[in-house]
Amino acid sequence: MVKKRIRVMYYILVYDVASPKRLPKILKTCRRYLHWVQRSVFEGELTKSQYIDLRAEIKSIINKKEDSVIFFAIRNRETFTKETIGKELNKITNFF
Repeated sequence: MVKKRIRVMYYILVYDVASPKRLPKILKTCRRYLHWVQRSVFEGELTKSQYIDLRAEIKSIINKKEDSVIFFAIRNRETFTKETIGKELNKITNFF
């Protein structure tokens, strides 16, 4: 039997939500899937199905005319670096 390798990609998610009522919902949803980095920034690895689920949940919460959510997908670990200047709000121990 051949094991199927699950492909994951590394994502950075940033959001700007206008309504104080929607903010906690977005925060809670993002924390279920990704690691909180800084106020409205999350990062972490997701499978394709996790990414699709997260996008669907976010779309059901936000107001597309007022809010903005951006996903950055990093496909190649060898070409990605991260540098923090100043206070790091939440250290991620499993970064790549």
